[in-house]
Amino acid sequence: MNYTVAIVGRPNVGKSTFFNRMLEQRKAIVDDTSGVTRDRQYGVAEWIGKTFNVIDTGGFVPHSQDVFEREIRKQVLIAIEEADAIIFMCDVTTGITNLDQAMAEILRKSPKPVYLLINKIDNHDRLMEASEFYSLGFNKIFFISSISGTGSGELLDEIAELIPEDGTEPDEVQSPKFAIIGQPNVGKSSLLNALTGQERTIVSDIPGTTRDTIHTNYNLFNKEFILIDTAGIRRKTKVSEDLEFYSVIRAIKAMDEADVCLLLLDAEKGITAQDLNIFSLVVKKGKGIVVLVNKWDLAEKETNTARDYEKQLKHKLAPFTDVPIIFISATEKTRIFKAIEIGLEVYENRQRKIPTSKLNDIMLKAVEAYHAPVVRGNAVKIKFVTQLPTVVPSFAFFCNYPDDIKTPYKNYLENKLRESFQLTGVPIRIFFRKK
Repeated sequence: MNYTVAIVGRPNVGKSTFFNRMLEQRKAIVDDTSGVTRDRQYGVAEWIGKTFNVIDTGGFVPHSQDVFEREIRKQVLIAIEEADAIIFMCDVTTGITNLDQAMAEILRKSPKPVYLLINKIDNHDRLMEASEFYSLGFNKIFFISSISGTGSGELLDEIAELIPEDGTEPDEVQSPKFAIIGQPNVGKSSLLNALTGQERTIVSDIPGTTRDTIHTNYNLFNKEFILIDTAGIRRKTKVSEDLEFYSVIRAIKAMDEADVCLLLLDAEKGITAQDLNIFSLVVKKGKGIVVLVNKWDLAEKETNTARDYEKQLKHKLAPFTDVPIIFISATEKTRIFKAIEIGLEVYENRQRKIPTSKLNDIMLKAVEAYHAPVVRGNAVKIKFVTQLPTVVPSFAFFCNYPDDIKTPYKNYLENKLRESFQLTGVPIRIFFRKK
């Protein structure tokens, strides 16, 4: 199970900048108007070999002042409930504000570890000023500058200590776990109900009527598997923002639990930025993936509609295009069992162990057919290939200059692996090691 860390704090203390630094990428929109982070930002960070989910709880800023504190309080409570550890950010340049006090009060009651992060400390005077934050009553305080990154290493070390070492998967035979993921209102619950033939979750066309992830044990074609439904978790009464954030955390947790993710898209809307975000997260976590285009019965069709649609989809999913795409209708029950069959195939692909002799036979021929480009006059020679004993199919290529192999050649090897061994729907990892 993956560890989840949430970053909380009032607007404009630098949460997004720090979040980007943890993920080493500019993903959140950063701007110095308060409350610019409109999207729930989430991603996977890695530190000293351990990975964890990071959630930036920005974007909860309603425009009127009075609901302000209430919203922030809500955001903190969700973070406390859903995350394993909490980073509470304050800004040295403004000192302790009433909002900081209010948040600190809630966080002090939390049983989970809370790290107080004082941001914007880029000189000695500010470090002196920061001592007032000790009065908030947290014993783990870190002084950082999220723009330059100073001080963040110590915090990451502390978080990494909390994360249990990844054990290898137990040998007991477990049923494949499928998570149905996707945005609110694409038909996740309808699909679950169509598959199980029972109204397990309330279905209506108000987006987000399902509240919790539901595990359903399921037997079909004499195959056992578990379905995890992570429908959009927004309450009916008030489709408020925080619940969408809630559903994202749930979806990430479901991803962590699942072996194969069934990503549901709405045929009429096509694939959105949020869908691509979810897709890349699944790939990063090394889970099997099947793309299901739902509501296909409602889409206008001509002779080659499905083929063209698939081509466009793959164009957007590139570089990882070796994924099954199935056009379904959950309400009409069209091709939904096919979706499960393909899901089980992807599960088998993810478990696939390729004998080393066979791997070398095929892959060394591929290397002979097309050598890695010469770098700085060095001819790169790949001598041996082996599959690593990991959950995600990973391959080590032993060679004389591992650092000189560039992405295009790595992609060539990946394509050859996919052509030769059935790995459809499964992200694979390739490493180059010194012989």
